[in-house]
Amino acid sequence: MADMRVNLCGVELKNPVTVASGTFGFGREYGAFFDISRLGGISVKGLTPLPRNGNPSPRIAETPMGMLNSVGLQNPGVDAFIAHELPELRRHDITVIANISGNTPEEYGEMCEKLSAAGVDMIEVNISCPNVKAGGLAYGTRPELAAEVTAVAKAHSAVPVMVKLSPNVTDVTEIARAVEGAGADAVSLINTLRGMVIDVKTRRPILKMNTGGLSGPAVLPVAVRMVWEVHNAVKVPILGMGGISSGSDAAQMMLAGASAVAVGAATFADPFAPVRVLEELEAICDAQGLKSVTELTGAVQPW
Repeated sequence: MADMRVNLCGVELKNPVTVASGTFGFGREYGAFFDISRLGGISVKGLTPLPRNGNPSPRIAETPMGMLNSVGLQNPGVDAFIAHELPELRRHDITVIANISGNTPEEYGEMCEKLSAAGVDMIEVNISCPNVKAGGLAYGTRPELAAEVTAVAKAHSAVPVMVKLSPNVTDVTEIARAVEGAGADAVSLINTLRGMVIDVKTRRPILKMNTGGLSGPAVLPVAVRMVWEVHNAVKVPILGMGGISSGSDAAQMMLAGASAVAVGAATFADPFAPVRVLEELEAICDAQGLKSVTELTGAVQPW
């Protein structure tokens, strides 16, 4: 059987299948279905400096090939995570990636200090958040803003920092180069695509916030393309995500350049999706006679 271990910016994962932030909570609920230690890692629900109730409902809408969400980063806050959720996660043999969101560089820095001191394995910086000091512009839409928050996170973290890139930009490679230049140890992509669904009878958007993030199978080709572009633009490793629901999807993402992958929306339809993706990926590796799953990374042969 192929060796399924991978290295993501110095952190060894037992296998390349992780779960995406915001789709797996803190692991407690899914732990009732399977042993989460089977996974390579968990990116926990996005954390903010203080607790957040999230956006008003309706905040979830199903689409033909996925879903829209405008949950709004509902979470108990970074201190509650460290006190109550991290100890439970540490009972499992799993890499813990803390996803963080802030509205100022200082907030990112404070969370990085707390989380790295608490013993998470890696920090994933969500740069799709608005920068209040820049008039509400999202960090991820401007290279200089993305670089600024990356540099602050790196300066305050004792563990590797991975930056999560938004697909809602003209050129994702421009942002990837900016965060690499600011010291990012890895990048993850893609975050959700902005979308909208309207109720024809009421003529109102189904989501109370009008728009939301699109995830699910529909975004897979976009995610694979962006991972491929970023792989050719930067040298840091990539955690690929967006629409993965099978081992073949995961293999595509790795062939495009990802060192590891994250399963997200698929877990809402099938709680066992991450384990099934892993098993199917193992079968692909064995069928192709690979000694290591790492042989897939970046092995696409473009025309």
